[in-house]
Amino acid sequence: MPCRPPTPSIIVGPNPSARERGNGARVDIHQLKTFVTIAREGSVTRASALLNLSQPAVSAHVKAMEDEFGVALFERTSRGMSLTHDGQRLSKVDAVLDAYRELLDEATRIKGRLVGRLSLGVGSNTKNEAVGRLLAGISERCPEVAVELAHVPSRDILAGIRNGSLDAGFYNEPGDPEPDLAVLEVSRFTIFVVAPVGLVPEHQPVDWKTLAELPWIYPTASACCGWTAERLFRENKVHPKRIISVDREDVTKTLVSSGTGVGLLHADSAREAQARGDVALLYECSTPVRVLFASLANRANDPILATAISIIRGP
Repeated sequence: MPCRPPTPSIIVGPNPSARERGNGARVDIHQLKTFVTIAREGSVTRASALLNLSQPAVSAHVKAMEDEFGVALFERTSRGMSLTHDGQRLSKVDAVLDAYRELLDEATRIKGRLVGRLSLGVGSNTKNEAVGRLLAGISERCPEVAVELAHVPSRDILAGIRNGSLDAGFYNEPGDPEPDLAVLEVSRFTIFVVAPVGLVPEHQPVDWKTLAELPWIYPTASACCGWTAERLFRENKVHPKRIISVDREDVTKTLVSSGTGVGLLHADSAREAQARGDVALLYECSTPVRVLFASLANRANDPILATAISIIRGP
């Protein structure tokens, strides 16, 4: 079995004779993935980023499907791309994508050895030995499995797992994962509120109202530090007057140490920065963030994913 079989086409036609005459519609698996991703994200731009395709390529996939089916699938609205009535009737194609994955899995089992590709997402701020252990284990136990690694935000990892552009991923989860995911906890950590050295008193109860007057530096998107910050604000009934959205922890450390404002750092980064005299630790959040390895629950029988999970679990 090759690493990637030739792209299959799905023949849509009223009867066998239509297929024989070539009059059926042909839609390949990549176009279906594009269709599903736009339907979920409501945006060609977002779909383009998640699928690693150019926006013209994404639009071309949609046009090809509309030409083949003879119906309009999407309409542009003030909120983005919305499914038309006909598009909604055709939107339940996840079963087709699931069947395609099952076909590849079954072919792998028949072959008796693991051959193929494992596309992994890793959170942009995720630092965990499990990632290295998995890569080393796959290389040793499954040398014919090609691993593709993408460093992306947690929300893009989850979206990629759901639309099929990623097989699995490591991401930081401060809450409970959705039931459509199969997850394995690989580690956990806490988050610190940090400030420039000497800006506010240390080793005292935190004055949240005073901190709210200062700029806060953290990712406002769906990242663990963003979720943690919003929870802190709710619990202490404050909200900062100015928020600087930064999605890279090293940039957050630089801005905090330069005196720009207070921010949030993962515990290991916070303690390293404190040891160098770059920041002061003001508060350790009590709720830990879990680092999870996730894949779709309905892919439990995927032999490559099962092997990956066994490697992460260890002996």
